[in-house]
Amino acid sequence: MGYQSLREAVDDLETVGELVRLRAPISARLEMAEVQRRVFAAGGPAVFFERVEGSDFPAVSNLFGTKKRCHYLFRDALDGVRALVAAKVDPASLAFAPALAARIPGAALHLLPRYVGRGAVEERATRIGALPQVFSWPDDGGPFITLPQVYSEDPDAPGYAKSNVGMYRVQLAGNEYVQDAEIGLHYQIHRGIGVHHAKAIARGERLNVRVFVGGPPAFTLAAVMPLPEGLPEFAFAGAMNRRAARLVRKKDGPLVHADADFCISGWIDPSRTKPEGPFGDHLGYYALTHEFPVLHVTGVTARKDAIWPFTVVGRPPQEDTLFGDLIHELTASLVPNVLPGVRGVNAVDAAGVHPLLLALGTERYVPYRPSDVPMELLTQASAILGQGQMSLAKYLVIAAEGDGPPPLHDVRGYLLHALARIDLRRDLHFITNTSIDTLDYSGSGFNRGSKLVIAARGPARRPLQTDLPSDFRRPTGCRDARVVAPGILAIQAPTFAAGEGVAQAEALASQFVATQVSGFPCIVLCDDAEFTARTFDNFLWVTFTRSNPAIDVHGVGARTEHKAWGCDALVIDARRKPHHAPPLVEDPAVTAKVDRLFQAAGPLAKWG
Repeated sequence: MGYQSLREAVDDLETVGELVRLRAPISARLEMAEVQRRVFAAGGPAVFFERVEGSDFPAVSNLFGTKKRCHYLFRDALDGVRALVAAKVDPASLAFAPALAARIPGAALHLLPRYVGRGAVEERATRIGALPQVFSWPDDGGPFITLPQVYSEDPDAPGYAKSNVGMYRVQLAGNEYVQDAEIGLHYQIHRGIGVHHAKAIARGERLNVRVFVGGPPAFTLAAVMPLPEGLPEFAFAGAMNRRAARLVRKKDGPLVHADADFCISGWIDPSRTKPEGPFGDHLGYYALTHEFPVLHVTGVTARKDAIWPFTVVGRPPQEDTLFGDLIHELTASLVPNVLPGVRGVNAVDAAGVHPLLLALGTERYVPYRPSDVPMELLTQASAILGQGQMSLAKYLVIAAEGDGPPPLHDVRGYLLHALARIDLRRDLHFITNTSIDTLDYSGSGFNRGSKLVIAARGPARRPLQTDLPSDFRRPTGCRDARVVAPGILAIQAPTFAAGEGVAQAEALASQFVATQVSGFPCIVLCDDAEFTARTFDNFLWVTFTRSNPAIDVHGVGARTEHKAWGCDALVIDARRKPHHAPPLVEDPAVTAKVDRLFQAAGPLAKWG
């Protein structure tokens, strides 16, 4: 291993049958994205687009599209990087794992960067408009970079040590951006660049930024890694690539990643924003147009043999799902160190990642007195919701390890375990008027919403019913009822009406007869019961991306005692609301055009 360039990695994948070439011209406007989605869904190879219409640069997608391919790309580094990450948090732990500790020197050898006088990324000058202008979804506000490495340095302490590399959304054109002179830079809350930007604003200075695209695949992965504080992303990339990062010092701004395929240099005005978006995002909806920082472009360079890597985000699973799996694989051992008592956490991909978090906790407060009351679980839940990106979760379901729940990756089994055990009158804990994911439009405003902690401890309290009772009566106006899974019911309710929907949902909840739904602790009001119940992933996506706990959670037999809300059965209003963003839908004309590539004689027929 130890790729010197993206092209070297691409060639390597081709030699082992993990990459296919498309030689015919193809449009970057929607067509390449549709190819990527289809090949990913079929478990296919990386795709090399030799002739991108409107650009001299070829492109590649689906590099990380299967777990097998991820493991191949990083085949020699995984054990060493796991040990390295563990050692950063608790070096003493390695004393009990000598085989793992023995791998650290190999990984650590590549942590420190090597400084070079000039990089391959500086070989060729180009401009923004000459780059592949990839549109992923029909209503996107412009072309976007979907695998950027946005590099910034601390204005108070410039240099490598306190640098940040993040995968923040970059809009190349459209809206009010001046072509080739301005691009949009969208970063969300709890991002490292935000700290640098805040310091630049406080100093009344511009924030110099470089956007790298491509390079060895480890650098793309490093941009999304939740690394321990004090471990620069380029250091991690060097360890993951088993080849130290090559960096170029510059008098006119931050360091340059010498082996990247592209480098966009520029600066952010401390006080200027422009509209950015829409953009089809990972929740399965469009992130709408909002004001975000503008990057004033001062130069664009590329390698002579540059390749433009891209991916497509949308309703999970997509290629970024594999990023999440790999990150979990590398960092799972950190959880008990960072969150004492917590045995594991799973941000549920099918629910859009941040909307639903599952956690496995421990109960050690009063070990000599058996109890079914969550105690330490609530302390652990608070710690989880105070930890980085996990603080954006809307629903957190935490269960006690001692009750033997299924593994966290068994989302269906884990939720059913919790639903059988939760005391709905006591163990629902709301946090209102707080922050949620920027991309989540179910809340009460931009970045604003609520959270619900569901804590489950003890033996099963109820059997989960698998069939509707023969005397079950749907609430007035509800047209269909489907069992999603044991204990979970989808009810097709009337369309949500602005100004009346919340009262309507409460009225519908009041019509359920407690004795009829005693085996269904979770009832979902939805627009299409058949779709919601068709797969468990559909249930997860509909329920948790379309509800704001404090507003959309109602209850059968709801009551409040000492300011604590409880009920006999949860009723979650997951209907589409007027303030929600529209879901992502492909363009039928583009779909029909791309079909030819997947037909019997087409180059992608194997994955059609």
